[in-house]
Amino acid sequence: MLIYDEIRFKLNNIKPKLNDLRAALDLDKVQAEVAELEQTTSAPGFWDDPTKGQKVLQRIKQLKDKVARYNALTMLYEDVVTTIEMAEEMEDESLFPEVQEGYQKFETELEKQTLDTLLSGEYDGNNAILSFHAGAGGTEAMDWTQMLVRMYQHWADSKGFKWKMLDELDGEDAGLKSAEMLIEGENAYGYLKSENGVHRLVRVSPFDASGRRQTSFAAVEVMPEMPDDVEIDIRPEDLKVDTYRSSGAGGQHVNKTESAIRITHIPSGVVVACQTERSQIQNRATAMKMLRSRLVEIKEREHLEKISDIKGVQMKIDFGSAIRSYVFMPYTLVKDGRTGYENGNIGAVMDGDLDGFINAYLKCAATGEWAK
Repeated sequence: MLIYDEIRFKLNNIKPKLNDLRAALDLDKVQAEVAELEQTTSAPGFWDDPTKGQKVLQRIKQLKDKVARYNALTMLYEDVVTTIEMAEEMEDESLFPEVQEGYQKFETELEKQTLDTLLSGEYDGNNAILSFHAGAGGTEAMDWTQMLVRMYQHWADSKGFKWKMLDELDGEDAGLKSAEMLIEGENAYGYLKSENGVHRLVRVSPFDASGRRQTSFAAVEVMPEMPDDVEIDIRPEDLKVDTYRSSGAGGQHVNKTESAIRITHIPSGVVVACQTERSQIQNRATAMKMLRSRLVEIKEREHLEKISDIKGVQMKIDFGSAIRSYVFMPYTLVKDGRTGYENGNIGAVMDGDLDGFINAYLKCAATGEWAK
């Protein structure tokens, strides 16, 4: 029937991409690794090291989920094909909406799984730690920093990821001077590494009685959370540790004791802080994890041989340094200067609709073809 010809044509054209995805996932190798790991779980003494045992089980689950997602995608493709064949045999045009919906769902999931194969970096599968810093723009920039924090919280919620604020420094009048946030989920860092850089806001400032248009900047730093078994040489004598009273909400204990921790890595000038845990010990442990993550990320990005080679490099947070612009006035548009990707629905973007920007970045990173 003619009504189904277009979708059948699309299915025939997209089938090679489904086969390419299987090859990219290397499912035979994945299943062999699952079998090998499952064999180790039954070996004597496997649970002598509970932490290592849990990591093995987590790896098995991740691999099985990868196979299950591909199998579900293949089944969805076959279901659409079967429904078309059945509809044509019965000469039933009423099944067209079901066929159309099934194809769109298949196409979306195929795109998602294909993009996931681009996350091949050593730390792409890790959780992500995001640091936010207000730049040029005064109170407006601090308000913008808080808006960005909210945007990434909503993005994490849309993915079913967990997020947790680690540290917040309030602005004098509004917003945030700086903040640290942990986002937990599979490939969180792989997705969010695209967000590292300066973000530019253009709008009529609610803090300007004259109603003038203002430009503000905030920096977002993204690092992978490092597992505890990653060995990093951080010498105790290179650390300056300060304690202070937490400023945020959290009850009497958090606010009335010096439980917050700030750690400065003296050779590099890298500073991390945590104030959201209930005890100084917990805050120190979290801050040290943040420091390790940041130093490893810098070391890898700068292609350095050792942590001691890191020298403090400050990101310039003002004109000429933005990776993405968010324009509220005189028109509405969010545009990424690196990829050229743009979205005119700025409300949706600020509510966490970042997948288009993330996907565009991953594609450009894979091909090396960036916007000019």
